[in-house]
Parts: sequence; C-alpha cells; structure tokens
Amino acid sequence: MRASRWCRVVVAAVGVVACGGEAPVLPESSLGEAEASLSARNGANLNGANLNGSDLNGSDLNGSDLNGSDLNGPSLSGMLVSVEFAGAWFENGQQSSSSGQWSTWHPASLEEVWLEGSTLHGWYDGQHLVGQDFVQARFLGNLGDGSQVELRVDTATPGEGANADVWKYRVSFRSQVDGQWRPICRDASGQAAAAVAVDGYWDYRQGLPGVGGRKYDDPRVFTFACEGAAIAKCIRFGYKPWASVGGVSLAEHHQACTRLIRADYCGDGTSHTVNGQWVNVYDTVGVQQDTETWGTEAEWGTDGALCFTDHNRAHAPVSCPNAPKKAQCGTAEAFTSGTLLQSETP
Repeated sequence: MRASRWCRVVVAAVGVVACGGEAPVLPESSLGEAEASLSARNGANLNGANLNGSDLNGSDLNGSDLNGSDLNGPSLSGMLVSVEFAGAWFENGQQSSSSGQWSTWHPASLEEVWLEGSTLHGWYDGQHLVGQDFVQARFLGNLGDGSQVELRVDTATPGEGANADVWKYRVSFRSQVDGQWRPICRDASGQAAAAVAVDGYWDYRQGLPGVGGRKYDDPRVFTFACEGAAIAKCIRFGYKPWASVGGVSLAEHHQACTRLIRADYCGDGTSHTVNGQWVNVYDTVGVQQDTETWGTEAEWGTDGALCFTDHNRAHAPVSCPNAPKKAQCGTAEAFTSGTLLQSETP
C-alpha cells in the first residue's frame, strides 16, 4: 500500500484530535527537558523516528519516535513510561449516564480499571464505567526517573467504522514546576493531540540490544500512545495488538511494526531513519498488501530486522552486532519461517 494513503489517514486523525477539548489545557511547550515526552511528530508517511510522542512521551517510532520526541540517549528521566490502572480517581466528583440515569459521585478512587481493546472500563460504587465516563478521571503516570506525575483525561472519543474499537483520549499532565495542565501529546504543529490506550508498556531507551524498544505485557499498567508516533500509527495501519485475523493474534505484528516504522534494524531501540521517507509495509495475514514494485528493504520480527539490504532508509552504513545472516532477504517463503512483516523503499 502506498505510504501516501497512510499519510492521509494519519493527518486526518491528528486533525480530529488536535481540536476541541472540554478541560482547559495550556498550549505552551512542556517546561523543558524534565517534562519532555515520548510522542513526537512523525513525518508525512509511514516513516518516522518516535515510538510514542514528544511532550510526556518519547521520541518518534515512525521515523524516529516510539511514543514521543525525547528518546535521545539511555536516560528515561522525565519521560512518561507507563500509566497505573490502580488508584485512578475523580478529583471533583463525576457524573455518568451510561446506565441511562445520571448520578453524581464524590471524589474517591475507582474500585477497578481495565482495558478492553483501547476502551477504558472501570467500577465505581457498583456502577460500570465505560469510555466517555472517564472524562476528568485522574491517573498516576510513571516517569523514567521513578517518580510519578498526575494525569487527567480531558476528552474520550470512540472510533468509527473499522476503527470503532480505537478510542481517542486527550490527556494532560499536571506540571511539577508550576502546577498547570499541559497535553502529553502534540501534533506536528504543536497543538494538543490524542492518544490511544494500549495494555502494557515499552522500554524507550536506545542502544540496548533486546531491551530498547521492547514491549512488556504488565497487567498493572498501560500506555497512552500518542497519535502520529509508532505505537499508535501501527494500530492505525490495522495491527491492533488486542485483535486477531483468521485466528492469528496481531500482538506480535504490532510490535514488529513499531520496529519497522522506526527502522530499528538492530532491535535495540535506535531509529536509523528520519521523518518523511517512503516505505511500503505488507504481511501475509491480510492486514496490509504488497501493492508496490519497490526494492526490498528488510524482513521484520518483534526484535527488529531479521535481515536488511543496502536499499534502506538509513542512508548510512548500519552494523548490528550478532545480526542474523540470510542468503536472500525479502522472499515470500520467509513468511513461513518467522518473518512477520516485510518492507520496501523506492
């Protein structure tokens, strides 16, 4: 599939989530490096550098960010690593009409919170909360230095059509410097953007083989994956980690996609690309088809590239210690021996 089509999808998503909002949020940048995030912007197509964002969340997984824009170096200080399910609360009481009747709740912790797909669920005082009931809910976010930050859900919007199971949440964090609320995710123009809630968490460090960029399935926490960075972008491509196709779970395909989008060839969390380059992604489970005649770039698994050619997005020599050797990279037969995704570049 052409990356240009993906680009239009991403731009549309950012356009929706960047406007509106019921709770006041300051548009200023997040007070220096100590409050940098994992969800930076992502270029004009499939290729980016951030794994999860740029304000409280990481440095570019689709280009270079996995979920933000401050994944530089091994330090995670000041970056939002995960969000606690336990201890969520409403600061000033809350109302819900999910049961058809309105009721007001006093400030208190929710009894339980969990995710079904990307939809937040919870219990409070015998009432089942779903999706939009979580507007104004507070959560504790875990930062890379071991400290915590208060988070607030400002809006919750259900998806549509084929992405009806992909909820978008506008989330803010309370500044530890001045107490003001600021968005954890921003789009390319610097405006507040939405996030998708995903079970588990990622290691946003770089240069650590087998560790950097790795996904951990921890039932105690979840990730707010910023739109436009790799974690959320791969969900938009159809690789929903909670879904299955033909009985095949897409969890591993999603993780392989986050490696691919960032050109994390070595599987150590390091991106070897920049935003704005074209890349064609395809699989054999029926999510993405190969519709281009471009040159083979790489085969991908959950731990990075299983092989890659000189025709890649790095534009510089890349050497991966102990990298597997293949006589031929990019064959159809590779999908039967462990390859989850393949990529091509013009």
